[in-house]
Amino acid sequence: MTMKLYGFWRSLATYRVRVALALKRLDVEQISVDLLHGEQHNPEYSAINPQRVVPALVVDDGPPLFQSMAILEYLEETHPQPALLPGDARGRARVRGIALIAVCEGHPLIVPRIRSYLEREMGQDEAARNRWLQHWTSSALEAIESHLVNERETGSFCHGDAPTFADICLASQVLAARFFNVETGTVPTAMRIFGRCMEIDAFDRSQPLKQPDAPKHPAH
Repeated sequence: MTMKLYGFWRSLATYRVRVALALKRLDVEQISVDLLHGEQHNPEYSAINPQRVVPALVVDDGPPLFQSMAILEYLEETHPQPALLPGDARGRARVRGIALIAVCEGHPLIVPRIRSYLEREMGQDEAARNRWLQHWTSSALEAIESHLVNERETGSFCHGDAPTFADICLASQVLAARFFNVETGTVPTAMRIFGRCMEIDAFDRSQPLKQPDAPKHPAH
């Protein structure tokens, strides 16, 4: 089996897929699509993903897979070990629910095309744009924190004592908070779990700034 992952160092959606691939010990060729320089609009990539976003995963030259959560589900079904979903239906629903707070409620509001629209079409200056990014990033983290604090299924990780989709997506949301200088003191449980995740090599080496296409100087 051959896999090609089209992504970008800073893409949080790509990060989620990198972590899942690493946890499942799957080899993948990574191909950088520079979102900041518009490479997602090149005809070659548009043919792979007409939405012109990353990631896209090509397996054995088959039709491209797209959307990070759909890719995670594919990997779970085709490579079930180690399991990234609980064995019971209710547990799976909880894990997916926590994951989707990040993936559907937080992340979509801070991606490059939204930031660009705020500036170019809505006339928002950098300060206003940054307030937007911080608000929605924080809002998603606080919602996740509420579930983690109030539900007995929370353990060393979001659900029990092994990483799941929820932890992958939580980690991506915390990384967003770091990108946009969001205060995380109000989400101690989420940060505890994030720290536990980063003790795992698959999470740590998948971090944006540890990718080959990441800038040499993080401040840039």
